[in-house]
Amino acid sequence: MQVNVHGLGFSPDGRYLDVISNASNGVTIIRTRDNTVMGTVYIGRGPHEGFFTPDGQQVWVTVRGEDYLSVIDVASMKEVDRIRVAGGPGMVVFSPDGRRAFVDSSRTAQLDVIDVQTRKVIARVPVVSPFSPNLVVTPDGKEVWLTHKDVGKVSVIDARTFKVLHVLDTGKVTNHVNAVTTRAGDFIYVTVGGEDVVKVIKRGPQPQIVATIPTGFTPHGLWPSGDNTRVYVGLEDQDAVDVIDTATNTVIKTIPIGQMPQALVYVANAVPSGPGTQNLKTVRVGLPSVKIKLGVPDKPFAFLPAALKGLSAHVIVRSLEGTDDLTLKADGLTPGAQYNLFLTESAVAPFGMMQHVLDFKADAKGKAEASAMTSVFDAFTLRGTAKDGKPDGAAIKASKVNLDHLVVWPKDPQTTAKLFANQGQPYAVSPFDTDLEAGPAILSDSNDAAATSPLTR
Repeated sequence: MQVNVHGLGFSPDGRYLDVISNASNGVTIIRTRDNTVMGTVYIGRGPHEGFFTPDGQQVWVTVRGEDYLSVIDVASMKEVDRIRVAGGPGMVVFSPDGRRAFVDSSRTAQLDVIDVQTRKVIARVPVVSPFSPNLVVTPDGKEVWLTHKDVGKVSVIDARTFKVLHVLDTGKVTNHVNAVTTRAGDFIYVTVGGEDVVKVIKRGPQPQIVATIPTGFTPHGLWPSGDNTRVYVGLEDQDAVDVIDTATNTVIKTIPIGQMPQALVYVANAVPSGPGTQNLKTVRVGLPSVKIKLGVPDKPFAFLPAALKGLSAHVIVRSLEGTDDLTLKADGLTPGAQYNLFLTESAVAPFGMMQHVLDFKADAKGKAEASAMTSVFDAFTLRGTAKDGKPDGAAIKASKVNLDHLVVWPKDPQTTAKLFANQGQPYAVSPFDTDLEAGPAILSDSNDAAATSPLTR
């Protein structure tokens, strides 16, 4: 069994698929006509993406937790070589003529160019950021396009001179990139996870964004159909695939699939005859999942949104068998500070009944990502009141209270004290915290007491 299946590639003839599992360090080869697993090779720490060489005899895999490519011989299913590259290689793709391989990096601001025959690095191209998870060589072999997820940009590099031609602003969490040719011309499609869109760029001397296509939650991997009439987009936080019509640049269908799709490929003519469903297993799809944006509330402290204008966050909740999976992602926090996430009765103060979900800590850049397994869609508590209306009445009745909202507080009172002091405001504690330690809420799913939440039943 493999863990965290992430990368996908296929042989030039479409007969085989390579599957990269970055938690179990496995590279699995699958025969596409009948979905038969041919074998698995275990390599170095954290492999990320892999692709067949143009002759189909090898798979080159980027080992992101190391500083090399693993070269796997498909016939013997063995690692036969390692090619040293910049630390944290993200993806490797080959030029159409098979002479060059291009390798981006997730830790080094550099694109490596490799001579395939000698397996030597022949050029190191400086790029705009050290986090590039994905790249593509255009079908005409003229350009290499690579994404920079951390700074929301795409670089265009001349595939023959290895010079940077352009750097384009594309948006927060720029994920994957691919090339599409239609009757209207040559285009690049880019998934922008932070904006829930795919952006379409017209290639040329001055490349320009010509379309922005709204998608589902957090578009990640994408791949065109063999005839380029469709682009398939994995929705990481919606557990589905969007299908884009390239003639109209609109989403024409959303297909529910398994959880957290990331990479995907389209293999034309993979099944020469028959249904192609042999050795497949049915998995449960279409379980509830929501993505909830958190914003800075202006009640009861109207100055907070301006003071925390760089703060943003969202929460993804997925229904599992018997529980729920919650993931929080935030940016613009106080570096090194700790925070609490609560489920609450109301989205604004006073927040009413509540339940602690998780603690998390911002890194040195003010970013945080944290997860918890707990009941979220069905979260509730009980409120007890005296039947006779007297606070000290002996007979108590209980009423169910749904906890439908998500709210974040600083865990350390000094975090809030510094925030208030910097704004020339007197320090105040939150309305709920009787031990006077939490401070005001800094993030909530709504600024309206009457608003419903996606979690509301």
